[in-house]
Amino acid sequence: MPTLNTRRMAALARAELTLLGRSKASLFTMLVLPVTMTFVFSTTTDQETLDKAGLTAGAVLLPGAIGFGLLFALYNGVTGVLVVRREQLVLKRLRTGEARDVEILAGASLPSLIIALVQCVLLAAGCAVVFDMGLPPAPLLVVVGVVLGVVMLAALGAATAGVTKSAEAAQLTILPMMLLSIAGSGVAVPLEVFPDTLASVCELLPLTPVVELVRGGWTGTMSGADVLGHVLTAVAWTVLAVFAVRRWFRWEPRR
Repeated sequence: MPTLNTRRMAALARAELTLLGRSKASLFTMLVLPVTMTFVFSTTTDQETLDKAGLTAGAVLLPGAIGFGLLFALYNGVTGVLVVRREQLVLKRLRTGEARDVEILAGASLPSLIIALVQCVLLAAGCAVVFDMGLPPAPLLVVVGVVLGVVMLAALGAATAGVTKSAEAAQLTILPMMLLSIAGSGVAVPLEVFPDTLASVCELLPLTPVVELVRGGWTGTMSGADVLGHVLTAVAWTVLAVFAVRRWFRWEPRR
């Protein structure tokens, strides 16, 4: 199997980062919205409800902040970038050169990925300081959760771009994933306050494993069986997303 050409990927990423820096709307969405959403939900958190569930505000908002960072900076960013570059015929032209398909997709997605990782680190550090949480007792779970989330949401972003007809339509095609994740993956409301049946269903949503692993890493209360279940769920979604990209991604404008 041919190895990836990191030099080509880096060149594509630098070019994409330059273009991204010229888009104020994209930068606002990627840099400001995760912070804003975290602050908004911090003001609406019901501590009495959290106490009944055995949770603290920090244990809810810190993983939620990371979830917002991954959704707005990575998932939204990758979807938008790939759709716009396809409409501009950039992807088609790149494909006529030496770059392989995976190098093109990875290079175009890399700036969003880096921004998302920086967002996650800053948001986690900020929440940890504000809520006096200290260092996570199980940092490996936090790392595993974030890494799985980055890979999975980048793949889901590419898969969503594959079925999106235009840049305008991208604002609609990302909504199901965004709304389901915010409402049902523990980003805004922890699963512990849901009825058991609903919580079991929500555990199967793509972003839920990421949020739960990060929360488990900071609370140190997650069992090995739960860790394995969340990891398998995230891997399954990643495999499905990669299959969708290979099957339905289009390199020319959709009509």
